[in-house]
Amino acid sequence: MKNLYKIISAMFLVVLSSCSEEKIGSSDYGTVTGKVVNSETFVPMENVKIMSSPTTSTVFTDAEGKFTVSNVKVGEYSFQAQKDGFTAKFESVNVTANNTSEIVFELSKSTANNKPPTVPVLTVPADNSVNQLVNLDLTWTVTDPDNDAMTYTVTLRNDKNSDVAVFNDIKDKKLTVTDLIYGTKYYWQVTVNDGVNTPVLSTISTFSTIAFPATRHLFVKSISGNNVIFTADDAGKQYQLTSSEKNSWRPRRNNQAQKIAFIGTSGSQNDIYTMNFDGTDIKKVTSSVSIAGFNADYLGYSWNASGSEFIYPNFDKLYRIKSDGSGLTKIFQTPNGKFISECDWSADGSKIALKVNDINGYNVEIYVINPSGVIVTPVLAGEQGAVSGLNFSVSGLKLVYTKDVSGFESSNYRQLDSKIFEYSFILGNSYQLATEKIAGTNDLDVRYSPNEAELIFLNTSNDGISVKNVVKCGIGVANSRTTLFTGSSMPDWE
Repeated sequence: MKNLYKIISAMFLVVLSSCSEEKIGSSDYGTVTGKVVNSETFVPMENVKIMSSPTTSTVFTDAEGKFTVSNVKVGEYSFQAQKDGFTAKFESVNVTANNTSEIVFELSKSTANNKPPTVPVLTVPADNSVNQLVNLDLTWTVTDPDNDAMTYTVTLRNDKNSDVAVFNDIKDKKLTVTDLIYGTKYYWQVTVNDGVNTPVLSTISTFSTIAFPATRHLFVKSISGNNVIFTADDAGKQYQLTSSEKNSWRPRRNNQAQKIAFIGTSGSQNDIYTMNFDGTDIKKVTSSVSIAGFNADYLGYSWNASGSEFIYPNFDKLYRIKSDGSGLTKIFQTPNGKFISECDWSADGSKIALKVNDINGYNVEIYVINPSGVIVTPVLAGEQGAVSGLNFSVSGLKLVYTKDVSGFESSNYRQLDSKIFEYSFILGNSYQLATEKIAGTNDLDVRYSPNEAELIFLNTSNDGISVKNVVKCGIGVANSRTTLFTGSSMPDWE
C-alpha cells in the first residue's frame, strides 16, 4: 500500500511539472508595426484606425502615420487600415515569436460619395474685355465639396494663328501669361481636376490685347550672343521684336509695305526676312541665293520705296528679288571681282549706290549704277581703310556714308577714326559733316532722319569692345548730338 502511494505521488509530481511548462510566456507573441500614407501624395496619414482579424488590439496612427500593435499571438493575420473618406485597405502578415513584423498601407480616397468640383468661373480678364496688356494674369474661382486637392489646365488660343497653348498641372487659381500678340483676340478656358471625378470645364471667355504702339526707331541689341531687333517710340519706350534665341540684325522699315525687313541666320547661311511692325508674321524672302559678302556684320541691302522689291549682294553679284521671294534676277556683277558689301536704292528708283571692297573689306570703291547695271557715277575709288553706311537722301541728290580717315587696316576690321561724309550729286564731290564726334570714337551706320534735318548713327569707342550707342545730331547744328539708345547698334528711323 505504501509503495502504491509513492507511485501515485510521483505521477502527480510529473503531471504538475508538465502543467507548469504550459504557462503563458513571451515566446508565443510578436509585435506588428507599420505606417499609413496617402496613395497619391505619399504623405503620412494621422488618426487612421488599425484593426486585425483574428482580433487583436485596435490602435490609431500618430502624426507620422505610424502605429504599433504589441503582444500579438503568433499566427497569420489580416490587418485593416480604415479612415473616413478613404477606401479601407487590408494587408496580411505572419506574426512570429519575439519578432517584429512591418506593414505599409497606401490609402486611396473613396469615390463612392465624392462630389466633383464646381464649374470654374473665369474672373480676370472679364469676358469680352478689350485693351488688355500683353503680359497679364488669368484668374478664376472654383470650390470642391469634399475639399479635394485640385489641379488646373488652362487652354489659350487666338484669332491670329492656329497656335494653341496648353498650361498643365497648375496648383493656384491664377496663371501669368506673357508675350501675347498685340491687337489680338484671345479665347481661354480652365479645366479643374480633383483626382477623383471627371474633370470639369469652364465656359470659354475672351479678351483682346492692346494695339501695338506707334514706333519709328529700329535698332539691334546683343542678348546672349545673338543680335536681337528692338523698336522704340518717340518717348524712348522699347519693344523687343525678334527672339533672343535667334540671330537677327540690320532692320529696315518700309511704311508703304507696312513691314520691317531684316537679315537672319538660316542654317549655314544668312537670308532676308520680313515681319509686321509688331514682330509677327515672319516670312523668309531669299532662299536659293543668300545674302553674303566678306563679313556678315557689315552687309547691307535695300528695298524700293513701295516695298515690293529688294536688292542685295552675294559676294561680287547684286540681285533683285520681289518681297514675296519670287522673281530673283541678277542685275550687276563687279567688273574686277570685288565683293559688294552694301547697297542703297534711291526713292525714285533711278539710282543704286554700291560699296565694294576686297576680300578683307578694304581697297574700297563707292559708285552708283542705274537699274540696268551700268555704272553712272563714281563716288570713291581705291580708298584705304574702312567705309560703310550708304544712304540716299529722299530726293536722291545726296548720299551719306562713313569713312575711317585714319586709313587703318587690320585683320579684325578695327576702325580708329570713322567720320560721317556726304556726297552731293549736284556738286559732284564729298565733304565731311560736322557731328562733334568725341576723339577716340567711331561714327558708323549713318542714316538720314525722316525729314533729313538730322542724322542717326552708331557711336562707339575705337577699342572695339566698349558699349555701342545710337546717337542723333542735327546736320550743321552745333551742340545737337544726343544719345537715343544705349547698348544698341544698326539704327533705322522712318
